[in-house]
Amino acid sequence: MRLVKRIDIYMLRNFLGLFLATLFICIFILLMQFVWMHVQDLVGKGLALTVLAEFFVYAVATVVPLALPLAILLSSLISFGNLGEKFELTAMKAAGISLFRIMRPLTISIAFIAVGAFFFSNNVLPKAQMKLWALIFSLRQKSPELSIPVGEFYGGIDGINIYVRQKDPVDGTLYNVMIYDYTNGFHNSSVTVADTGRLYFTEDKKYLLLRLYSGESFENLSKKEQQATGTTSIPYRRETFSMKQVLLDFDSEFSRYDESVLEDQHVSKNVVELVHSIDSVQRSAEEQSHAQSTQMVANHYFGRERKEGRVLIPVEPQERRAYDPEELFRNMTTEQKLSAMRVARERAQNYRDQIDYNAILLDDSQRYIRRHEIELYRKFTLAFACLIFFFIGAPLGAIIRKGGLGAPVVISVVLFIIYYIIDNTGYKMAREAIWPCWTGMWLSSFVLLPIGIFLTYKAATDSALFNPEAWLREYERIKKETKQKYEHYSRSLRGFSFGKIRHRRG
Repeated sequence: MRLVKRIDIYMLRNFLGLFLATLFICIFILLMQFVWMHVQDLVGKGLALTVLAEFFVYAVATVVPLALPLAILLSSLISFGNLGEKFELTAMKAAGISLFRIMRPLTISIAFIAVGAFFFSNNVLPKAQMKLWALIFSLRQKSPELSIPVGEFYGGIDGINIYVRQKDPVDGTLYNVMIYDYTNGFHNSSVTVADTGRLYFTEDKKYLLLRLYSGESFENLSKKEQQATGTTSIPYRRETFSMKQVLLDFDSEFSRYDESVLEDQHVSKNVVELVHSIDSVQRSAEEQSHAQSTQMVANHYFGRERKEGRVLIPVEPQERRAYDPEELFRNMTTEQKLSAMRVARERAQNYRDQIDYNAILLDDSQRYIRRHEIELYRKFTLAFACLIFFFIGAPLGAIIRKGGLGAPVVISVVLFIIYYIIDNTGYKMAREAIWPCWTGMWLSSFVLLPIGIFLTYKAATDSALFNPEAWLREYERIKKETKQKYEHYSRSLRGFSFGKIRHRRG
């Protein structure tokens, strides 16, 4: 019993250290990939360090669902690969300890990690995602930091390009300034040149005041202005000034996006809120569908029928009117026929437009429900993926018996790419309503679970699954048995043929 406790402590010590290290590495790699996707929202805007720190904290929380399964796979693969490479796993089995007993302390630890992953994705992740996307929207609205270069066009202001040939580093005076204004469109652009200029911010920091001295401005005339002046020979307006002030819209302050707008989004809800939203929207969609069907019946969309309660009953022929519609149409005049066809076409078009509108309303509700169901199943698949990757990585490391950061890293990356492709495929199938949401979100688990069971069985039975010599011996055995069976069948066929010939001669 004392020996078993020491083994448990030894296994936990080896695994937990690797797990924390690989988790940090995986989070760092995924975080760099996430930052690269949003680098244009961060660079060149003069953000404070507190804002950047807040962005990175929320980004780390959002990449944990991907980093956690990968870290478990890699750490378990390296841990058991080291044990197999150093023959420690063989010594434990020789002492009468089975693989399942060796894996038991790690299995319990992974179970706790899986439960913690569920609570993290249910309680922490929704708030982190809501705050992160609110921060990203705020960063996108933030104007870039004003830093006009010398000898280059500055395009940090929407619709404005500024060129400065020289700038005084002491008082900030600009020399040989050129301004291209495209705010009214390319064909109605204006060009302003000045000898010198100065830049100022207004007191509320929302506008940029550009004061120019000794210059000219050229502006293309629009068609309305040409008609108002009554001339077509002058295609532009020219102005000479000694001093001119230009007010530009440039909000340099960092304004926060309202987080309450994102509260109804599926990424900002926990399990209870997701279930409540799905039930309420589903009930509303059913009521809306029933109201639409009642309206269609009341307007006789389907032909001659009457309604008794919620049941459609076709009208019997003897209950119909005595006249025949076809006979009535044939007795009409040409103008009456054209009028009847025009009215029928308008009614049919109105019916079709109403049906299309109802379909759009119902489709919006179904899309809302699908998004929430996908997010609901995702919270459970994360915890289950942690268990599956452990039962893939641990037996696979025991089979290949390779530790370190060589083969385990390659195998882990390949397996995780396969998992990501399958999971992303199921997600898209569920999002587009090609598959049910539960099928698409659990697809990766359905595929990887049999692989984990197979590898665990092979590792428990000491199968040389990745040993080339074992596969070669198996190939030679199958080849030898096939050759023996072929020779046996050949002798049987020859004996049958000779016996048949002798029978004919007799």
